[in-house]
Amino acid sequence: MVIVYTGDGKGKTTAAVGLAVRAAGHGKKVIVIQFIKSPHRPYGEAKVLQQLGIGVHQTGVGFTWTKTPTEHREALQKGWALAKERVLSGEYDIVILDELNVALAITSFPIDDVLPLQDVVHTLLNKPAHTHVVVTGRGAKEDIIQLADLVTEMKEVKHYYHQGVQAMKGIDL
Repeated sequence: MVIVYTGDGKGKTTAAVGLAVRAAGHGKKVIVIQFIKSPHRPYGEAKVLQQLGIGVHQTGVGFTWTKTPTEHREALQKGWALAKERVLSGEYDIVILDELNVALAITSFPIDDVLPLQDVVHTLLNKPAHTHVVVTGRGAKEDIIQLADLVTEMKEVKHYYHQGVQAMKGIDL
């Protein structure tokens, strides 16, 4: 299956992490590749997944406004090479591509040569039959939505950020 968690509401990564925990509980081999998140920030999900024996690779350098386009492009190229290799390897039962949708939606600098949408689509369509891929992040491309077996859209109804509450450890980080 290809599963997509998208939309403007919270819970996309959380849903993927829950799926990873469930799969690991059944003895499935799981890997998580995070495209935007940097290994230099202490994300709670990465800590606990690693404690459970689930590999987590944070290939990003942070949000697009925190680094140069060159830094982001290099990170996206390396992240996609790793993700593509892991998806096609047949070694994993579940491959979670966290924030891939966000990466594919970048328009502030060119990414098509380092993270080509058509290569992503081709990889997802040609993955081993036993490998399930979960793609998260707001702004899912129509091509990804169309090939997916399951698409869930998280919708924001109310959010504490609008009252000035910053990201909280254990809830947002």
